[in-house]
Amino acid sequence: MTIGVGGSTPQEALARLHNMTDGLEPIAHAEYQARIGRAQVRMRELGIDAILLSAGSNLEYFTGVRWNPSERLVGALLPANGALEYIAPVFEEGTIRDFMVVQGAVNGWQEHESPYRLVFDCLLRMEIRPNVHARPRIGICPALPFFMFDGLRQLDPGYAFVDAASVSGYCRQRKSSSEIALMQRAKLMTLEVQKAAASILREGISTQEVVEFIQRAHRAVGATGSVFCIVLFGEASAFPHGVSYTQRLKRGDMVLIDTGCRVHSYLSDITRSYVFGEPSEHQRAIWGFEREAQLAAFAAAQLGAPCEQVDEAARSSLEACGLGPDYQLPGLPHRTGHGIGLDIHEGPYLVRGDHTPLDVGMCFSNEPMICVPGEFGVRLEDHFYMSERGPCWFTEPSPSIDDPFGLGR
Repeated sequence: MTIGVGGSTPQEALARLHNMTDGLEPIAHAEYQARIGRAQVRMRELGIDAILLSAGSNLEYFTGVRWNPSERLVGALLPANGALEYIAPVFEEGTIRDFMVVQGAVNGWQEHESPYRLVFDCLLRMEIRPNVHARPRIGICPALPFFMFDGLRQLDPGYAFVDAASVSGYCRQRKSSSEIALMQRAKLMTLEVQKAAASILREGISTQEVVEFIQRAHRAVGATGSVFCIVLFGEASAFPHGVSYTQRLKRGDMVLIDTGCRVHSYLSDITRSYVFGEPSEHQRAIWGFEREAQLAAFAAAQLGAPCEQVDEAARSSLEACGLGPDYQLPGLPHRTGHGIGLDIHEGPYLVRGDHTPLDVGMCFSNEPMICVPGEFGVRLEDHFYMSERGPCWFTEPSPSIDDPFGLGR
């Protein structure tokens, strides 16, 4: 039997967990101010006069305001020079002020008024105005819904609209030590949850039972629950993001569990694959190929190298084992990894065509999954960050198919 798989009841497994969030602090006010300063320097370098940050992770990154996007425009205007100001419905002003870490004027619009006209009124008041010689360049948050952008565009007040990702993405891709510390704790929490979930497996358990246990386990380690959870058994494990039906565990099934939590808004995302019972030779071989590809990707992640080089390394490793080539199955059907931070998937990406040079502070998943249609899939997902010395693991990769959590060392 695989070490660490089975043998515990849910109650026993939960009793071994404890709150792991002691000593953690949210991002401090000074860091938000530094982010704004860095963004303004970048804007001046690129000739962008202001950016509109819409509700969601970009607004939270620069201001601390956690606001779910809706049909109402909520956001902030950040000029290249001067103070940031907020845009929100008048009736939400009190809530906005309650959430904000970075203080700023709140410009309100009533339900019958145009928030898009208010945006341009604010720009004019900030002395960012069109003239016969130039059209000021306004960066639009990439998360802004099209209908909101269209509302701005239809007013056509003489501004040039550009993608604000050249500012927001540039800043967010390079994580601070505080951000990395929050993600480090979140990932360690989820790894403990992964171990606990493996320990409760028994023949006949359903995937839904495991999902519900993982929710409770994430709460036991101090999170509010799972941000997401994928549990797959047997043939279903060959579908990277799951199937519509519940499965029940059988001996010899490959188990794939992919889950994560949030700590002060920063995310974890870890996948483990192992066999319930004794692995077959085929399962053992494919699992080994997966681990080799994951390690090849890590080795290729060197400062200054383009992101796509990491994907190429994983794919080349798998092709040398007779898998693929390219995206063909059996093999790797998707990119090797994604950036992570406030969003579970954010740029840059470890995929062909992404030429972004790897830089200090960038954080990625490393998950070159192998899918064998009609049989099983294997995904080993750990994350790494780029330090001044090169790549560093947040969590150590799974050591072997017989001891996926290294408990027998």
